[in-house]
Amino acid sequence: MAKSTHPFGFVTVAAASPALRLGDPAANTQLIIQALEKASAEGSEIVVLPELCLTGYSCGDLFGQRTLLNGALKGLSQIAEATARLSLTALVGMPLEISGRLYNVGVFVSHGNILGVVPKTHLPNSGEFYEQRWFASSRVAHFQEVELFGKKVPFGIDLLFQAKDVPDCVVGIELCEDLWAVEPPSGAQALAGATLLCNLSASDELLTKANYRRDLVRSQSARCLAAYIYAAAGAGESSTDIVYSGHGLIAENGLILGESERFRFELSLIVSQVDVDKLQAERRRNSTFFGQIPSYQPRFISFEVKHPTGTTPKLRRRFSQHPFVPSDAQRRDENSQEIFAIQSTGLARRLRHTGVKHAVIGVSGGLDSTLALLVMLEAFGRLGLDRKGIIGVTLPGPGTTERTRINARKLMDALGITAREIPIGSAVDNHLKDIEHPTGKFDVTFENAQARERTQVLMDIANQTQGLVVGTGDLSEAALGWCTFNADHMSMYHVNIGVPKTLVKHLVSWAAHARHVGNERALLEDIVATPVSPELLPIGTNGEMTQQTELLVGPYELHDFFLFHFIRNGFRPAKVLWLTEHAFAGKYDTVEIKYWLKTFLTRFFSQQYKRSSMPDGPKIGSVALSPRGDWRMPSDAEATAWLAELG
Repeated sequence: MAKSTHPFGFVTVAAASPALRLGDPAANTQLIIQALEKASAEGSEIVVLPELCLTGYSCGDLFGQRTLLNGALKGLSQIAEATARLSLTALVGMPLEISGRLYNVGVFVSHGNILGVVPKTHLPNSGEFYEQRWFASSRVAHFQEVELFGKKVPFGIDLLFQAKDVPDCVVGIELCEDLWAVEPPSGAQALAGATLLCNLSASDELLTKANYRRDLVRSQSARCLAAYIYAAAGAGESSTDIVYSGHGLIAENGLILGESERFRFELSLIVSQVDVDKLQAERRRNSTFFGQIPSYQPRFISFEVKHPTGTTPKLRRRFSQHPFVPSDAQRRDENSQEIFAIQSTGLARRLRHTGVKHAVIGVSGGLDSTLALLVMLEAFGRLGLDRKGIIGVTLPGPGTTERTRINARKLMDALGITAREIPIGSAVDNHLKDIEHPTGKFDVTFENAQARERTQVLMDIANQTQGLVVGTGDLSEAALGWCTFNADHMSMYHVNIGVPKTLVKHLVSWAAHARHVGNERALLEDIVATPVSPELLPIGTNGEMTQQTELLVGPYELHDFFLFHFIRNGFRPAKVLWLTEHAFAGKYDTVEIKYWLKTFLTRFFSQQYKRSSMPDGPKIGSVALSPRGDWRMPSDAEATAWLAELG
């Protein structure tokens, strides 16, 4: 568990707003170093500090005093020494005089070395801001180096800083108003390769401004497919006319990972981890991003990302065991309603297009067929069709238990649809006899003959009634190929194809409590509690179920975790394994996780031919496997390279 996070793309970052003594660089230097020490103790590798933090942002005409400027330079030297001792990188804001012009800059200091200086471009000069009174914009700087402490240091807005040992970690810097401009420098930096955008800011507080600032940071991180670290000046600034709060924010591709408490006089520090590997995966599949030409050619400066002195590497972020199911109750409720709306609207549109008023579904008493049936009810309601036009058929065979058979019948009766029961035992026996299959041999032929017989019956009833067959298989089954080709693999519309198994279970449970009462609710709750099974092997002597899917292919919660991070995040198997170990620590051991991950990869690659010919169905979330939409993969692709990562 103490393994370095860097091979998997995790970089620990911090936004720090130190306590401030306005106009006192010597005191501020010590306060900044204390902030860096605290950030280092919490594992921070890159620390972003506020705009002009060495002096204070609100110094006014004191910026014209060389005493203040010299004090800031001296403080910068001491901070550089501290970064060497602490083994971290700091982005420090200060005023810097160059050839008679004063620039508002962010200085990149890493492990004792000053590696670059980035000047502010957009200088606000209205309302409470009048920066153009003291500072020059980057636009008037026609040089690319500045001398600091006897060394030439790169200078300019075209600087990007690339980590040697984490090549996906590329840092871009902008200052405060730069983000609020029509075309923020961070947009160009992202297109040029920056994955970690850092804003050294002041930004005073006004009513509702914090919400706007938060939305701005969140949206810029999403627009740039990047992480964004924002550190604002704290309450130690002058309160002559305005107040500062020390607002710190860390965002990643539209998600706020951390936010500081505002209006503190002492140090405000937030620490989080960003996943630059994930960000690069997002960019690789976003044609809008990779198809746009960068507006400038950056100068890349190399630096090192190291775990701070005296700290143990660890994964700071938490990963949900069920990434498809929100942990927040309100969001789960909202998502459930939205999913039902998407599924039912898709089916209703197909019914309208074909002009049919009947739909046929095999009702097994299991989760998938129950969800599909509930969706059908909503679709018929949207179209004003009589629910008797829904023809539910239960097709008991040798492996059907009384629990599922009775639940299927009771559910159809309770919901008021047309219910039929057609046993398939004799038809399957005759078919197996025709192909000379040995009696009592319960192999894949025996199992699949039942699945195909059921599909044949459903298709024929659809012909009889001029209706269409609604499929019940879900996204997890499609990923694993856990469906019989030309049987449950096939339908005329696949309403569940965008819903993974862990979410199917949640949706049926949600519907039981949100939309049903009495006997209907009790039935749905019992269906949720029933083990997942295709029921294709003969029942036991006491009528018990002898076949459980998760004992054969593995726990669906693991497979859905694998599916999400493999497809949605583009993670390689070694990273998926590592994250699964953390997410399911204490529930599954590494040997078990690795076994089922290999099972997932093997089946995912070998079963693509089924996905390549699967029916239409609505996309629900960001993970989808339609061969016409989100996932195009040759059926002959080899899993060898992916399996080799797991050893």
